[in-house]
Amino acid sequence: MSTTITTYNVNGIRASITKGLLNWVDSHAPEILCLQEIKATEADIPVQEFHDRGYHCYWQSAEKKGYSGVAILSKLKPQELIIGCGNPLYDVEGRFITAVFPTFTLINIYFPSGSASEDRHQFKMEFLAFLGPWIQAMKETYKNVILVGDYNIVHTRLDIHNPDRKDNPSGYRPEERQWMTDWLAEGFCDAYRHKHPEDKVYSWWSFRAGSRPKNLGWRIDYQCVTKDLIDKIEHVEHFTEVKFSDHCPVSVMYNI
Repeated sequence: MSTTITTYNVNGIRASITKGLLNWVDSHAPEILCLQEIKATEADIPVQEFHDRGYHCYWQSAEKKGYSGVAILSKLKPQELIIGCGNPLYDVEGRFITAVFPTFTLINIYFPSGSASEDRHQFKMEFLAFLGPWIQAMKETYKNVILVGDYNIVHTRLDIHNPDRKDNPSGYRPEERQWMTDWLAEGFCDAYRHKHPEDKVYSWWSFRAGSRPKNLGWRIDYQCVTKDLIDKIEHVEHFTEVKFSDHCPVSVMYNI
């Protein structure tokens, strides 16, 4: 059976709905929709709109209002749901939600951005150090892991429009890119690169300087799968024309 999973940093779910998100969901109709940066609590969201479309809805919101937060909206009902990661540093910011299905485990994470300050970049690097052992423990318990979300990391030169930039921005620093290389070497596969090893496509564009019309972007939104799912990847697509956010949706069809 083919299952489409879509990941999308909506940069505010209420704003995205106002711009037409629900109409796009109607036309695209993914079985599972993973959202990051919802910037809302469940009480603030028109949940019934998603229920009416057949979705079971699960959220982890940040304690700070209007900040961060993740959601899984699924037409398939999970057999187990895990809210958070057990580390209060990250759970207070609403960054982790996991849904366990009979044939795969879906983890939706909103990785920290380090662009605001050097302190936040250090926070991000500490998050990456935490994530390695955490995901290893998850892989020992749950099989067929799909980890989606806004990783806030450009992996290779193909994934950024100006790979020779000299300002060393967080998101494109050597230590982050090396973490991503090690991450993939230690048991994950980047679904898009598996299907498109040489293509250039982006998933985020700055709001500044007309970046999106000029396609001056970064690829920082991923679906990564454990090795046992590589041959289940049927199709990967970036919906670059969808502009409800500064990101675009990334969909993968799996034969699971």
